[in-house]
Amino acid sequence: MISRRTLMIAVPVLWLAALGSAAGAIWCKHRARTLFIELEALNGRRDNLEIEWGQLQLEQSAWSTHAFVERVANAKLHMAMPPPKEIEIVAP
Repeated sequence: MISRRTLMIAVPVLWLAALGSAAGAIWCKHRARTLFIELEALNGRRDNLEIEWGQLQLEQSAWSTHAFVERVANAKLHMAMPPPKEIEIVAP
């Protein structure tokens, strides 16, 4: 048989262990929810950055077209394409 003294020590120890276990489970669940919310926010930010990256790639490809370069050269630098008769092709 278990002595009365052993029971007087074991019951509070077991009660504290159960209480600590419950508190640990609650803390773990709270932490998991917090991390999940943070992960979802980061996923949303990643999606927005991917959209912005795609838009920047489209914009860059539009800037490199010949028509855009000629328009900017004509408007800002007052450059014009020479007439075809004045163009000389130099071969190596």
